[in-house]
Amino acid sequence: MDKHILVLNVGSSSTKFSLYRVVHATLSPVLTGQVTRVEQHNQFTVHYSAESSPQLWQEHESADHHSSVISRILHFLDSRGLGLAVTTVGHRVVHGGMAFSAPVLINDEVFASLQQLQALAPLHQIHNLQAIATVKRYMPKVRQVACFDTAFHRSMPAVAQTFAIPKSLTEQGIRPYGFHGLSYQYIASVLPSIAAPQDLARVVVAHLGSGASLCAMRDLHSVATTMSFTPLDGLAMATRSGAIDPGALLYLLKNKTMTVEQLEQLLNHQSGLLGLSGISADLAVLLASDQPDAVAAVAHYIYRIVLALASMVAAIGGINTLVFTAGIGQHSAPLRERVCQQLAWLGISLDAQANLNNARCISSRDSKVAVYVIATDEELMIAQHCLELDANGESKKDNKDDY
Repeated sequence: MDKHILVLNVGSSSTKFSLYRVVHATLSPVLTGQVTRVEQHNQFTVHYSAESSPQLWQEHESADHHSSVISRILHFLDSRGLGLAVTTVGHRVVHGGMAFSAPVLINDEVFASLQQLQALAPLHQIHNLQAIATVKRYMPKVRQVACFDTAFHRSMPAVAQTFAIPKSLTEQGIRPYGFHGLSYQYIASVLPSIAAPQDLARVVVAHLGSGASLCAMRDLHSVATTMSFTPLDGLAMATRSGAIDPGALLYLLKNKTMTVEQLEQLLNHQSGLLGLSGISADLAVLLASDQPDAVAAVAHYIYRIVLALASMVAAIGGINTLVFTAGIGQHSAPLRERVCQQLAWLGISLDAQANLNNARCISSRDSKVAVYVIATDEELMIAQHCLELDANGESKKDNKDDY
């Protein structure tokens, strides 16, 4: 029986999964799927690689916990005769801290270390760990691999991995980490096949989705990014505030009798586009609205992207290539147009029709900066890491504690 790699990308509100067949040390996609919370139910979407249209069905039971979602995915694979073929499960794990700078085979020690990082990514890490524990319970003999969103940014210079705080706190792990690393790593891996060699020296990638960040790359290695200690920093997002004066937070805690829990809820779930507009966290909804608050929210969102993008350019001493990726970056032509218009001073010029069509290359012929729209694929990046671990012999170690 062919070996298969299952990839689980567990977010705070949805879970993506992909299954790959290993054929002669290469990956062949079998299916991709997603479980999304719709009102009180989970909606499953599965797309078989050999078929042109996805299969849809609705779960009629409420499943609030990610462990329940993972168990349903595993049962689905078993019902299709695919469960026994899975030899490795790869996980997107948001935070690797300072201990993990590369994918790692999960064992009891690694799992315990990841538990210690939950406070650094409270919206995500716990769900990642639930997925790992659920797979171990249902598939105890299957190898599990953790791939970290923070790892790609370990190449940043020391000055970019430090806050202006006492060294003793930095040594305790209070430092910038950066996130969306698997997405950025994927873009870095495919860009050489898309862009001209001379355009790879200085690249800025805009990962714009519900969560949003920018990454500046020199020779396709991370030099700077907008998220830092947690995924809260940097750009304004769907419901997250992004960067905010720490003094404002102290003020809310001291003078507005706001608890830590209330402040956490405010910054993670009630801010960003939703907080600014009071209407929606969905950029497409706000772009279509003529309500003053919607217009102002979009303007602020773009303003923050433009300011941060200029700082990314400064970090790498110029820009040859700009890449838009993730849900908003890939699909919102108006957003890309407005961002690039405000960056025209960098020599960026768009081909209006190419941008409207979501073409891969959307820069005009006379643009001094190449601009691309590239769909990211974190799941494929994770599967490749799993395959490389196996090829390097890491997954063949005799460790009875391996997950």
